[in-house]
Amino acid sequence: MAGDPGLFGPRSVTWQMHGDPMMWIAGIRALYLQALHPRAVAGVIQNSAAFQQNTRGRRDAWGRLMRTANFVGTLTYGTTDAAERAGAAVRALHRRLSATDPATGERYRIDDPELLLWVHCAEVDSYLHVVRRSGFALSDAQADAYLDEHRVSARLVGLDPATVPGDRAALAAYFAAVRPGLALTPGARLVDDFLRSPPAPAPLVPARALLWRRVATLAYGALPAFAHELYGRPAPPPATVTRRLRATGRVLRTIPPTLRWQLPPKHILRAVARLGPDARPAPYKPRRSAAILDGQKDPQGELHD
Repeated sequence: MAGDPGLFGPRSVTWQMHGDPMMWIAGIRALYLQALHPRAVAGVIQNSAAFQQNTRGRRDAWGRLMRTANFVGTLTYGTTDAAERAGAAVRALHRRLSATDPATGERYRIDDPELLLWVHCAEVDSYLHVVRRSGFALSDAQADAYLDEHRVSARLVGLDPATVPGDRAALAAYFAAVRPGLALTPGARLVDDFLRSPPAPAPLVPARALLWRRVATLAYGALPAFAHELYGRPAPPPATVTRRLRATGRVLRTIPPTLRWQLPPKHILRAVARLGPDARPAPYKPRRSAAILDGQKDPQGELHD
């Protein structure tokens, strides 16, 4: 393969897993989870037009989601330089922002390492949890490798990688430690309302009712039990959620990848053009090997796309 593989490269768990369509549902779960940290959600509410009631705010709501998706895509599939520049832009933005703690009136910086760590951990936990639970086969060792790989993305947003959980045990310990400080604040209620019924142009309101709410409900159901308790809204039994995640994963994975990847901003297509066809992410690769290798053949000697 010619070209720069970027921060992760095709032999990483991240490269393979982030190409899965269930990442969109995982991202919504991450937003639900992140909103339960009082200072983290206050920082978002106070610095984002997405939660204002004017026209610009309604437009920016979707823009914010797409910018987040673009950032993750750039870090995963972009060149090293593009990823580093994206990280530098995020750090520069965070340095300029601050918020006021609604409970104490204290002013604090958005780039507080405690807040950055919470956002990071809620994000990677959601990605890993939803994609695995929906049927994307990863061994426990590969799941740990994924978390270790994302110490790199933590560095890009301003964290010291040594302070970031690098395996499932460390991540579980982190959530146990931070759990007493989580709460359902007015800011979290705003995020919940937005995710359940985001603003949409009039022609798209029926589609929102038909499709989006089902997606948001599924993402909410995939949250840990403590999050359901804090939000005060019941979720289906875990076995039911798992069945629904697996059914959704099966349906979405029947859409040809080359068709899915045509959606903007086409990070995967650009990466494949840069590195060659063997760089295409595919769910069979982690199933076949503990070390994810490109161009791997199945027992019949057939090369998969």
